[in-house]
Amino acid sequence: MESFFSFLEKRVDDCSSLLCIGLDPHVNDLPSPTAESARDFCINLVKQTARYAAAFKPNAAFFEVFGADGWIALKDVVTAIQEESNRMGSLIPTILDAKRGDIASTAEAYAKSAFETLGVHCITLNPYLGKDSIEPFIRNSEKGVFLLCKTSNPGSGDLQDLVVTSDNGQPSTVYLYEHVARLAQSWNTNRNIGLVVGATHVDAMLRVRAAASDLWFLAPGIGAQGGELESALKAGLRRDGKGLLINVSRSVARAEKPGLAAAELRDEILVIRSSIIGNR
Repeated sequence: MESFFSFLEKRVDDCSSLLCIGLDPHVNDLPSPTAESARDFCINLVKQTARYAAAFKPNAAFFEVFGADGWIALKDVVTAIQEESNRMGSLIPTILDAKRGDIASTAEAYAKSAFETLGVHCITLNPYLGKDSIEPFIRNSEKGVFLLCKTSNPGSGDLQDLVVTSDNGQPSTVYLYEHVARLAQSWNTNRNIGLVVGATHVDAMLRVRAAASDLWFLAPGIGAQGGELESALKAGLRRDGKGLLINVSRSVARAEKPGLAAAELRDEILVIRSSIIGNR
C-alpha cells in the first residue's frame, strides 16, 4: 500500500537530497507587500531549487496575512510545485506548515481544506488535543502529517520538557516530547506520521530517535536559528541514512543565487551523511 512516506522516500532517491525548502515570503523580502509578490517570490524559489528539493514547505501564515488574495496565492504556489513535479517526472511532496490542532468537525474541515482545496500532500499538526484530533488527517495513507514534538524555538521547554510518566510496555519517566514520540510511533499504522524535531536541540533529537526509530523527522532550525548541520544529521538519521528532512528557508531564499545555495547545501548533507553511514 502506498503511503505518504513511500512517496517522500521515492523523491529522496530521485533527487539524492534530504533538503526541504521552506517557502516563507517575509514581507521585508518582497518588492511590495502584496499577495502577488509573495506568490511570485515563492514560485521563483520553486523553479530555482526544485532539482534539489526532497520537499517544499509553504508556511500558511505568510500567505494568510494577505487575506483572501493570500489564500489564492498559496494555491498558485502549490500548483507551481505540482507543475515542476510533472516536468521532472518526480513527485515533490508539499508540506503545509500550518500547525493545526482541533477536534471533530473542525479537524475534518482543516483536513479537507489542506488536502482537497489546496492539494498539499502533508501538513504540520499540534498533537496536544490527542489522537482524535489527528485522525481526519491520517485516514488516507497517501496524505501525511508531521506532529510537533520538540520544536526549535527557545521556549519549547516550557511545556515540551515537562517530565511525565509514560507507559511504553512498562511505566517510565520521560520528557513530554518523548511521550509524544512514543505515541506517534504507535499511531503510525498507515506509515504517514512523522515528527517535527528542531535541529537546535540535538540531545532531544537523540532521545526522540530512540523513542521513534522508524519515523521521519522534519528538522527546522539549521542556519538562522543556530542549528548545526552535522550534529543534527548524526542525531536524527535512521540506520538506513534516511528519516530526516533538513528544513531551510532564509539561508536559501535570501541567497544571491538560491538554486546554487540549495545545490551546495544538498551536497554538503550528502557528504556528511556518507561519512556518518561509513562510520557506523
